[in-house]
Amino acid sequence: MQPNTITLAVDTANTGTTTDQEYNRYEEKINSSTYIGPGHSLGNRNLLQLYRTPPKRNGNFPGAAKASAKFTIDRQVSGVDTATTLVAPQILEISISSPVGVSSADHLEFRQHGVALLDYDTIVSALYELLSV
Repeated sequence: MQPNTITLAVDTANTGTTTDQEYNRYEEKINSSTYIGPGHSLGNRNLLQLYRTPPKRNGNFPGAAKASAKFTIDRQVSGVDTATTLVAPQILEISISSPVGVSSADHLEFRQHGVALLDYDTIVSALYELLSV
């Protein structure tokens, strides 16, 4: 089980300076946990959700274990008419599917690829802001 409090050192501006953000366990379900973060309220979500899917054996293949993390934070944005302000969720999902038997070293190296991509501002900004592929 994950700890009741997850503290993330978040480098919000990607400058090397981090700020601790605490996420506290809010809800548990089978194969998932939900944490609430700074400023969370019923009308303004700040969530971290962790999910897992156990491997399913298929013949001689032992299956693939799947895990994902999902951040959801409500943001205020202008409506199409620009006179209206709306609240809409911003979502970041990170998902890993690994064959059973992959070494810890391989898991670490693979995760670091994801961190490096998410921290590569030029690529990620073009992808998410312009949908440039």
